Amino acid sequence: MGAPIIHPSATVDPGAELGEDVVVGPYAVIEDHVVIGARTRIDALASVKRYTTMGEDNHVHSYAAVGGEPQDLKFHGEESHLVIGDRNRIREFTTLHRGTEDGGGITRIGNDNLLMAYVHVAHDCVVKDHIVMSNNATLAGHCVVDDYAIIGGLSAVHQFVRLGRHAFVGGMSGLAQDLPPWMLAVGNRATVQSPNIVGLRRAKVSMEVLSAFKQAYRLTWYSGMPRPDALLQLEAEYGYLPEIMEFIQFVRESRRGVLPGDERKKATV
Repeated sequence: MGAPIIHPSATVDPGAELGEDVVVGPYAVIEDHVVIGARTRIDALASVKRYTTMGEDNHVHSYAAVGGEPQDLKFHGEESHLVIGDRNRIREFTTLHRGTEDGGGITRIGNDNLLMAYVHVAHDCVVKDHIVMSNNATLAGHCVVDDYAIIGGLSAVHQFVRLGRHAFVGGMSGLAQDLPPWMLAVGNRATVQSPNIVGLRRAKVSMEVLSAFKQAYRLTWYSGMPRPDALLQLEAEYGYLPEIMEFIQFVRESRRGVLPGDERKKATV
């Protein structure tokens, strides 16, 4: 363990705190009120703006802009923060913005996330752990993305939308409502297409859980039952499965409402 290694051409404000073995590349810029944890790499021409706190073992690639001011007309320069956890890979030209006063003042990025090139995370978002955001994926303000979600390239998520655990968003999709855990959505005006079968298998869930999610999909979107009744029936059949109860609770608590199903599938589901 040793002192930070800072390229002579980099600009590091004296008010920044750099942990052991941090590496700062050529022409990178690190502003004041920044904390960067041990063994983090800031590549050439990347910038880490004020009021950013970053954990250990992160890698910020060239031209990324981390901790910029929010793109919000209500923001007037007040102090707000971006808090990033550990072991995140922040690829080229990614933009991560601080919070706003109305949104609680903090944007949070968790641990072990991959944010590919040109990703944008807006003010007051919460991006949890083990998430993949593909190239040009975009979160508007106040979004919440739960663990292990995957957002395909060129997709946009409306403000205040939540994506559940292990949710999957196909490429070039636009989401205006919540996507429950373990579900897959795609489309310009995205609709729920199926359970995230690949994600369920990768997680090595039991065949019982897999079958339960197929039933959850049918009951919730295609049974014709009022949704509260569909959820009650699902709970009666599979309420002993924690994954299904997580799904039920998510749908019940959704403030924006969940994405609709695909009308073209009614006759086949």
